[in-house]
Amino acid sequence: MTDNSEQKPLAGKIALVTGASRGIGAATAKALAAKGAHVVLVARKVKDLEEVEDAIHDAGGTSTIAPLDLTDGESIGRLAQAIAERWDRLDILVICAAQLPTLTPVTQIDGKQFNQALTLNVLATQALLAAFDALLKRSENGRIIGLTSSVGANPRAFWGAYGSTKAAFDNLLETHGREIERISETRVAVVDPGATRTDMRARAYPGEDPDSVKPPSVVADHIVQMLVDDFPNLCRERVETPR
Repeated sequence: MTDNSEQKPLAGKIALVTGASRGIGAATAKALAAKGAHVVLVARKVKDLEEVEDAIHDAGGTSTIAPLDLTDGESIGRLAQAIAERWDRLDILVICAAQLPTLTPVTQIDGKQFNQALTLNVLATQALLAAFDALLKRSENGRIIGLTSSVGANPRAFWGAYGSTKAAFDNLLETHGREIERISETRVAVVDPGATRTDMRARAYPGEDPDSVKPPSVVADHIVQMLVDDFPNLCRERVETPR
């Protein structure tokens, strides 16, 4: 008989995934649940979250939907309070939610779109880290994984708006990791998913054949395997396309 701990190595873990209604976020939520974690699904659209939750439950997993707008800092605080009241801790935080402004020269960046991307990609990240810091510290081994982009570290023409938000995103996560490494068991990792078949990529590369890039499940499996195997603080990884 197979040991259940081998089939469900994340059993008993409470995980929160942002951007969980589609793409890499949805795939990661399903993969976490398949390994035994109870997953809190965070995104704006209730219907899409319910579809992910149904898929998790149909596969024998457990989850809770938490529809909210991450650009509303007060909503993040209320969610943290609700999780504290129900579980008193958070074991895993995966930050997938992000917004891609229109690709354009720096001199032509739309101020409204740029502000929206800064709010979701940067300000909401800080709000999440602040709101869930205490709950992650109550875990025996709290883990934070943030999904970044290569354009954050390597500027690319016309990607200035998005790239600059991801540079700030990376900086926030890595700085937080350095600040807590001597006072907490919490560890931080930044993962670059690489070219992945998502709606965001389809908008950025409208002429690309979707089948030429890997599906979100590949990234999700990589993230979950990182959590099962565990990783050192300030770990950075890139998910390559399988050969």
